[in-house]
Amino acid sequence: MNPAGSASSSSRPPPLVIVGASYAGTQLADSLRRLGYDAPIIMLGDEAHAPYQRPPLSKGLLSGKSSAASLALKGPDFFREQDIELRLGTRAVALDPGRQTLSLADGSALRYGGLALATGARCRTLALPGASLAGVHNLRTLDDALALDAALSGASRACIIGGGFIGLEAAAALTGRGLKVTLIETHPQLLARSLPAAMACYLEQKQRDGGVDIRLGQGVRQLRGAAGRVTGVELADGSVLDCDLVVLGIGVQPNDELARQAGIACDNGILTDALGRTDAPHVYAIGDVANALQPEVPGMPRRLRLESIQAANDGARALASALAGRPEPYTGAPWFWSDQFALKLQMAGLALPGDETVIRGDMAADRFSVFYLRNGRIAAAHSINRPGEHMLSRKLISAAIPATPEMLRDESFDLKHLAASA
Repeated sequence: MNPAGSASSSSRPPPLVIVGASYAGTQLADSLRRLGYDAPIIMLGDEAHAPYQRPPLSKGLLSGKSSAASLALKGPDFFREQDIELRLGTRAVALDPGRQTLSLADGSALRYGGLALATGARCRTLALPGASLAGVHNLRTLDDALALDAALSGASRACIIGGGFIGLEAAAALTGRGLKVTLIETHPQLLARSLPAAMACYLEQKQRDGGVDIRLGQGVRQLRGAAGRVTGVELADGSVLDCDLVVLGIGVQPNDELARQAGIACDNGILTDALGRTDAPHVYAIGDVANALQPEVPGMPRRLRLESIQAANDGARALASALAGRPEPYTGAPWFWSDQFALKLQMAGLALPGDETVIRGDMAADRFSVFYLRNGRIAAAHSINRPGEHMLSRKLISAAIPATPEMLRDESFDLKHLAASA
C-alpha cells in the first residue's frame, strides 16, 4: 500500500528517507516492501560497508569463528530487487522538518515525504589523558573490529575498561586468542545496569575461571604510552597495569543530534510513541536512538531506549505497519543475548529489584534458568545454555502468565503447559 496514493513512475511521491543502514533501517525498508509500500525508499549509511550484523563483532569475529564476509544483513541483490536506493558513505548533517528537507555532508539536500531516523548510537569517549594513543580501541563498527583483530597478532596483554556486555564478550574472545586480559570496572559489580547481583556474580566467576583478571571498584586515572602507543593503564590508586592494547567498553550514547538541532523532543534519545512517531510531522525514529513508549507494565518505566537487535527490528516493523496504513505496535517482551566462553546467556523481560527469584536447573553445571516473578507472574528470565526455556519464557512474559515458584523450580513440570495457556 502506498499511503500517498497511486502514482505513475513520472510523478512518484517524495521518498521515504531512512538515515541509518543497520538493523532498524534495513528492517524498516524490508518490512515496508513486504507490506506493499511502493513509494520510493532511500537509505543513507555513513559507513562504507553495506548493512552488516553487529553482535558477531564482539563474539564470532574477534574469536576467529566468523569472517567479515559472513556478516552481511542482506544478500547482494536485495536492495536492487526491492527498489531501495542504498547510498553508502553518505552523512546527513541537518534536518528541516518544516520544509521536509535533509541536508547532506556533500552540500546536497533531499526532500522527503517521510524521514526515519535510525542513526543508532556511538561509543562514549574516555575523557582521560592518553585516550587518543595508538592501541586504544573502541568496538562498535566493523572497522573497529577489524582494526582490533589486526592488532591482536602483535599483542600479548590487553586491558579492557568497562564491565558491561561488550567488555565481557571482548574479554572472553581475547582470552581465547591467547592474550592475558585484565578487565577494569569502576562499579563494585559487573553489569550493574543490566543484571541483578546474583547473575552478575555468576558471570564474574566464569570470567575469572576463564583466566580474566577482574578489577572491580577501580577507577582509571590515565593511559600511559611511549612513542605515541599505549603501554599501560594507571589506576586511581596509582598502580599501573602493563598492556599492549586497550579496549574501551564504557557504554554508548544515542546519535540524536539531527533531531535535537531540528527542535524534535529528545531525552536520552529521540522521544517516540509506540509506533516510532516523533513530535514532528513525517519524522520517525527507531532502533538504538529511539526512546520509545512501552506497553504499560506494573513497576516498569513507560519509556525505554533499548539497545538490542530485537528492539531495532520490532520497532522497525511497528513503524512499517503505521506507514503502510495498518498500525500495529509491538507488545512483546524485550530480549537480548550474550556469548562468553562456553556460555550462552539469553535474557527476556526486564528484572526489577524486589522481584521473587526462582532458579530452575543446576548453576554448577552451567545449564539453568533464573525466573523473576512479579505479582505472581513471570516478569523476566535469564537462561544459561537453555535456549528452549528462553524461547518459552519470552512467550510467558509477553502473555503475563501466572506461575508459582514451585512450578518453575520443579524440572519435571513441563513449562510448555504454561505456554499452551497463553
